[in-house]
Amino acid sequence: MENQKSSGEEESSMERGLLHTWKGYSCSVTPEKVLLSRPVLQAALGNRHGVLLVEGGQVYSFGELSWKQTQAPSSVVTSEPVLEAGLSGQRVVAVAAGGFHSGALTEDGGVHMWGDNAHGQCGLSGLATVPNPTPVGVVNQLDPASALPSACASPQVVVTVVELACGEQHTMALSARHEVWAWGSGPQLGYPVGTVPAWRPQRVERLAGRHVLQVACGAFHSMALVRCAAPTPEPRRPPPDKCGQCNQLLYTMTDKEDHVIISDSHHCPLGVEVGVGLGEVAGEVRRSSEGSPGGKGGSPGQQKVKSSPSEPLLSTHSHPRPLSSFSTAPGSSPAPAASLSQDQAAPSSLDSAEEACKELEEPEASEHTDTEPTSVDQDPSTIQEDGSRTQGGAVLGTGAKNSPYPDEQAVKDYLKRLSDHTLSEQTAKSPQLAQHSQTDAIADVFTPDPDDETTTSIMTAMPAGGPVGSALNSLVASCASVVGERVASTCEALSLRKVMNYYYPVSSSSSSSSPASGPRALPEGGREGPVGLARLEESLQGKKSSSLGDIREEEAEGLSRRLSLPGLLSQGRYAVQLLSTAYGGMLSPRLLRRCSRSRVKAAPLTPPVVTEGNSLLPSLQTEVWSWGRGQEGQLGYGDFQTRSQPLCIKSLSSKEVVRIAAGAHHSLALTAQSQVFSWGSNSSGQLGHMESPSTIPRLAKLSEGIRVWDVAAGQQHTLLLADGDCFQPILYYSGQQVREGPGQTSKEGSGGYTQQPVLLPFCMNLGYVSSVFAGGQMCAAVADKNVMGFIASLHELAAAERRCYCKLTSVKIQVLQPLLKAENLCSSLGPTSTGLLQTLIGRFHRVCQLTGQNSASLTSLLRRSRDIKGLVILENAQVFMDAYTEYATAVGNFLVIGGFQALAKPCQDLFGKGCEVVQRLVESADESAPLPDLLLSLLHLPIKHLQEYGRLLLKLATCYEVPSEFSGESSTHIPCKSMHGESSADYQKLQEGCSKFESLVLHLKRKRKEADYTLHFWKSFPGKMTDSLRKASRRLVCESSNKALTLQNAGRFSVNWFILFNDALVHAQGMVPYKSLFSTHHVFPLTTLWVEPISEENTGLFGLKVITPEETFTLLASSSMEKAKWLRSIHQAVEQALSSVGSEVASLAAGGGPRADPPISRTASYKFYKDGRLKDATYKGRWVAGKPHGRGMVKWPDGRVYTGTFKNGLEDGFGEYIAPTKSPNKSDHYQGNWKEGKMHGFGTYRYATGEVYEGCFQDNMRHGHGMLRSGKLNSSSPSVFIGQWVNDRKCGYGVFDDITRGEKYMGTWQDDQRQGHGVIVTQFGLYYEGAFSNNKMMGTGVLLSEDDTTFEGEFSEDWTLSGKGILTMPNGDYIEGSFSGVWGTGLKISGSYYKPNLYDSDKDKSRTLKLGGLAVSSEEKWLAVFEECWRRLGSDSAGQGETSRAWDNIAIALTTNRQRHRDSPELLSRSHHKTLESLEIIPQHEGPVTMEKYDTIRHYLIKACDTPLHPLGRLLEMLVAVYRMTYVGVGANRRLLPQAVNEIKSYLSRIFQIVRFLFPDLPEEGGLIPETADAQQERDSISSDAQLDAPRRVVSSSALLLPVLLPRLYPPLFTLYALDKEKEEDVYWECVLRLNKQPDLALLAFLGVQQKFWPVSVTVQGEKQQVVISTKDACFATAVETLQQISTTFTPSDKLQVIQLTFEEITQEVLALLKEDFLWSMDDLFPVFLYVVLRARIRNLGSEVNLIEDLMDPCVQHGEHGIMFTTLKASYYQIQHEKIT
Repeated sequence: MENQKSSGEEESSMERGLLHTWKGYSCSVTPEKVLLSRPVLQAALGNRHGVLLVEGGQVYSFGELSWKQTQAPSSVVTSEPVLEAGLSGQRVVAVAAGGFHSGALTEDGGVHMWGDNAHGQCGLSGLATVPNPTPVGVVNQLDPASALPSACASPQVVVTVVELACGEQHTMALSARHEVWAWGSGPQLGYPVGTVPAWRPQRVERLAGRHVLQVACGAFHSMALVRCAAPTPEPRRPPPDKCGQCNQLLYTMTDKEDHVIISDSHHCPLGVEVGVGLGEVAGEVRRSSEGSPGGKGGSPGQQKVKSSPSEPLLSTHSHPRPLSSFSTAPGSSPAPAASLSQDQAAPSSLDSAEEACKELEEPEASEHTDTEPTSVDQDPSTIQEDGSRTQGGAVLGTGAKNSPYPDEQAVKDYLKRLSDHTLSEQTAKSPQLAQHSQTDAIADVFTPDPDDETTTSIMTAMPAGGPVGSALNSLVASCASVVGERVASTCEALSLRKVMNYYYPVSSSSSSSSPASGPRALPEGGREGPVGLARLEESLQGKKSSSLGDIREEEAEGLSRRLSLPGLLSQGRYAVQLLSTAYGGMLSPRLLRRCSRSRVKAAPLTPPVVTEGNSLLPSLQTEVWSWGRGQEGQLGYGDFQTRSQPLCIKSLSSKEVVRIAAGAHHSLALTAQSQVFSWGSNSSGQLGHMESPSTIPRLAKLSEGIRVWDVAAGQQHTLLLADGDCFQPILYYSGQQVREGPGQTSKEGSGGYTQQPVLLPFCMNLGYVSSVFAGGQMCAAVADKNVMGFIASLHELAAAERRCYCKLTSVKIQVLQPLLKAENLCSSLGPTSTGLLQTLIGRFHRVCQLTGQNSASLTSLLRRSRDIKGLVILENAQVFMDAYTEYATAVGNFLVIGGFQALAKPCQDLFGKGCEVVQRLVESADESAPLPDLLLSLLHLPIKHLQEYGRLLLKLATCYEVPSEFSGESSTHIPCKSMHGESSADYQKLQEGCSKFESLVLHLKRKRKEADYTLHFWKSFPGKMTDSLRKASRRLVCESSNKALTLQNAGRFSVNWFILFNDALVHAQGMVPYKSLFSTHHVFPLTTLWVEPISEENTGLFGLKVITPEETFTLLASSSMEKAKWLRSIHQAVEQALSSVGSEVASLAAGGGPRADPPISRTASYKFYKDGRLKDATYKGRWVAGKPHGRGMVKWPDGRVYTGTFKNGLEDGFGEYIAPTKSPNKSDHYQGNWKEGKMHGFGTYRYATGEVYEGCFQDNMRHGHGMLRSGKLNSSSPSVFIGQWVNDRKCGYGVFDDITRGEKYMGTWQDDQRQGHGVIVTQFGLYYEGAFSNNKMMGTGVLLSEDDTTFEGEFSEDWTLSGKGILTMPNGDYIEGSFSGVWGTGLKISGSYYKPNLYDSDKDKSRTLKLGGLAVSSEEKWLAVFEECWRRLGSDSAGQGETSRAWDNIAIALTTNRQRHRDSPELLSRSHHKTLESLEIIPQHEGPVTMEKYDTIRHYLIKACDTPLHPLGRLLEMLVAVYRMTYVGVGANRRLLPQAVNEIKSYLSRIFQIVRFLFPDLPEEGGLIPETADAQQERDSISSDAQLDAPRRVVSSSALLLPVLLPRLYPPLFTLYALDKEKEEDVYWECVLRLNKQPDLALLAFLGVQQKFWPVSVTVQGEKQQVVISTKDACFATAVETLQQISTTFTPSDKLQVIQLTFEEITQEVLALLKEDFLWSMDDLFPVFLYVVLRARIRNLGSEVNLIEDLMDPCVQHGEHGIMFTTLKASYYQIQHEKIT
């Protein structure tokens, strides 16, 4: 033993973990103190030995250690603890002791066993004894089928164990996954074993999937404490509707007029329909590693298939054997066979059934002996996939249609006799119940409890056409007849057993196999006549047998409702509804409609279900399961049967068991209410009571006020650790007295025994006992000395919590639950108070549950570490504070509404006039106290207990008063390592927790005072307004009944009363003659109330200005002090109304109070009541000083909704508006900008008619630039208008696309009509430009057709010629005169016909027509678009305003748009965000522009135009939209090309004007940028050729803006070029194709290229090849590829750059060929370049040439680029006119 410890540690160890042992309970007993160098953490006692675990993880043994004989005979019996050296190096965390063996659990979850191993209880094979601790492997043997393919055949997973328990011949382990493992011998293992011990640990499959909390072992029985699973509805698969083989429908349905015929006569054409395979079922069942020895495998030949899916599936065995295996799938281990217990007897209520059942018995059913291992129960029911079950191991669900069952008639006769017997029995008792009882008897047969696992399945075992089937069919036929639908044929055709089995799952039979009883015919847990349920508890006692399944007390709950035969309407509806749920698609809609209405029963008032929310707190919803030998009743099922499967003791399910203990032949369960239930052997009074029978759990007899919190059970005694009157724990003993004298063995010296637990007098001398242990005849207790008050304080805290929970539970059971069941509760309280009472009781349940969980946690803490780190009230303080705050609020609300006064009458009716039960629970000394006050005190008990938390936490903190001076003595509760750091952290945590709870107590006291004050006020308040103003959550702050506050400028005879509540300021008004009656009152919510003090200097009045959303008034106080009081009260009330309760409590806990002044800006909701724009509208959002300001939402009663920003009470900024229309489910929807309550700025308006307007608004009207799409569907709009609007009408320039007529108008408008100059193009190629008037072509105009026929003259209507004009033919002939008629029909002409002379060239020139003269000029187009951009920059007109203001507006626009898009980040990409960030930096816009600054401007413009959030980007986006709108679709007319080009030039000039406004020092168009000295010097150093081309030094709009504008406009523009040049490009292309057929050398010769420029060799794919006559497409290949890139560029400058690169490539190739310097002449260059152009094969070269020519920067026309372009242009024309000979 280790003694080398510091003096401080040694002193500490002598004060904690002291172990005392003794035997018996007499006064002369003196506990022996076991001396060890380290504190004892745990003890475990066997029959004659013990095991101790000390601090540091060391293990000692003492007593009779017979297994150590082989080592040293002297060590067999030792009173001194012996160190188990075999565990050295292991850190043990728990120990256990069985009859004659021991176990230890290490920190890593490993198990070590030693001692007697005769029955395999040490988990080691081949050894009778294990002298030293030896590791035992608890291994999970995975199913090979579930393992990975690459894994080994049977993969193993080591199980981590957290708890051990040992019995006489077995050991149990609880894993970290809350599963139970067992090894050893006997039925107590929980799985079947043979005569050979199961030395290998195996999982108890019955408990798999459940959350096991603790295990305990008796001598030959086992127990488990299991956490209740949350009730989750199991998903059920609907029955199959198709055959598994041929995939045809199993059911056919014919819907007649008055009935439905459903047929299930499907016969599979493939021969059979295979049901669920047995191997599949076997796979469902968890496999045991050892097979069942007695199981007999069913042969495959015994399995039958079914020919119809609706037939019942029956076993094909010749006898209903109680035990048989079913065949398994190949390669899988055999599944455990279900067996039946031999010792069961049927309940007395079924005595009459027993004799009838005997006829069905077989001899094999009664031949099992007690020693036969197969009689041990396995899982009683094996559920197959299709819902059928196995009974007795035989498959109930695979029978044929004509069942070979030999006793089919016997079953029918049995059922008939059963119903007849029940009928006669009931008739004798009560004649009028005869018919009903008969109905019940049959209903009981086929209505099992769905939750009862022991329910006997009659339905699955019933042959086709049996009584049950006919009963079901009769039931539905009866139901249908009452409803009025003839569906008898439906019921005859469709077997309903499958439906009923599906919705009411049935379990297999668990009938007895003893000679005295036969197979159980009725569900044991089902309805057994009218008195069966009422006497269920008695039926569990004495001779009455229980089933092998769970015994449930609450059988009346759930779905086991009767289906009786008389055709009551509700039952008929229920049956048809049941049918419709399963086969809804097959039943007649008329039948379903007729049965859809059902009566609603009034539900009783029930307390709300409280769920355990916090996973860190221990669960109180537990169950106790037991199994093993039960000859002493120790299993707790009311009988003496042996059970090899764990079953639930249902009588303990609602008792909140937190700890279990098992003696040799008796069992104990400790509840959270500190009660002890005991059952089993009571030969020595060890149960603590003398009640009989002792086979069910009963309460141990303890004095009132004794609260047990730890239990231990020995061989014939029980040891209890409890709270008494003082904080020091006390010990109680119950059981056999042990007197040991000289020469006597302990057995001989056994004396008397206790009749109930007796107090052990010596317990006060032991100190603070933290845990007790028992085993054999010995008792042990581990105790601590009270060092610095810490241990005492911990015990006091735990005891206070246990006491409180017991008290709260008593209140709940004795007062609240009976109250909720009172019949007159709702009528006495009224609906409002009843709802508040339900809320109050629900929160009481929550507080009560939290207290119980904390109590269990504290008790566990005392047993374990006794360290404050485990205090849940510190770790989860907020959970407790929230629960108590909500509860106190509920109590206050019920008090304010007068609920306690109203509750007095139901209490007196329930508990009598004196209500002694309430007085006793309140512990009130004042017998004359009113009942409402007693009830209030009763429900204030939890809040009273809250004070204990703060007091006791402070008491604990005092133990840490001087953290820096801890000495050895204080190490009782602080770990030795890092003592100072950990202790100061613990001290800090305790102080914080204490202050939190103390602040909460003060807060709740204040709330209680407010509630009392408010209740008193309502009692004295004038009754007329009480009903409208009295609310549960409303509290009075102050009121002006003492006339301390008056209204300024009030009437002479008026009376004003101001009442300040916690949520509103109420102004009550009346007249002087009626002082007691106030005629009117106004309620001003505090969340929308602002109050300001008025200066007293000028007026001399003590005034307060009150601002509300719709009223502003002044209150006058009687004095300065009164004014300050009201101002402070209103401010605090407003602040409290604005803040939530949780945040308020948090702020109070943090030590802060409410702010002096509430915020002037706040979020609140308000309903307007005065006449005006917002009458009856509700606003929710931000406020400033009484007006909506910021983001909010307004809802009008008529359905209008506005969501967006407000400013000074009006819509201002971006918002969304929805206005419903008269059409149902249709509304107008606007999304855009607002100003001063009206739509103003850019927005989108979607009309209910389907029209969509997107553009500018002003004063709620379309004004400015916008686009209107008309039509029901946006995708197929009949018309689109884009252009300028003035006061909701089209006015100015606009484009109207009439999609229906195929026309597009581009011109001016006025008052929604075409007026002025304009152009119309049609889809048939007609082109008109000219004057319009009153929406018609009227005046001078030009009309061109597709074939170039032209008319110039007067028009009077659309396409109607009227007046003088000239009609020109395509060949040049023309007619001049007067015309009338519609174009396209016959024209009336009066004039002269001219045929021009071929030589009359001058006249021909004068006839050339120039278009565009009568169209709108480019500068006048889209003025509104540019005006909007100027407005965004802060300028009233173009070029006017300040540049700095424009930049400010740009910054504001970017910031506003970024904030708007921040709420919906999906609208912007990551690159877009970066662009916006870079744009926030304003570039330098003042000072001379240098080349560097010019580049900065150019890059800034590229970024600005890339985002529509920038004004320039927005402008560009709109210009692109209008351009595409104009020239796409019908607008793609070749006549429009000049206008399209001019429009782009107009854009450039107008945008350039804006750019020069933003950068004032930028030179004007064509200006030069001055160079710096460095740039000049650099320019001088470069070659003269490069100096010639310097276009970037000349400022031009095209160079600056075309790169950002033209790529967006390129598709429609290039289309127009292609259409315009179509004819000449066809000629060019034909030549290109012909000439490209020539090889390279031939083509070069044909084009006149000098031979010295012919390439001799070319490089093809990296290899040099000689140019021969046949070589093609190889010469000048690089230059050709370069020129082809001209089609991939957009701007003229980029295209010119491509041409320049082409020339350079040609030059380089020629230089390489000539190998000398060379200068081109045009005569030499042109043929070579012409060759390259031909080989480039550019399809639309004419369009490219014309685009460059039209949009080329003027400054480069005469430079190098100009010459190169001219060469390309010449090449194009040369190719067109090339003569191929």
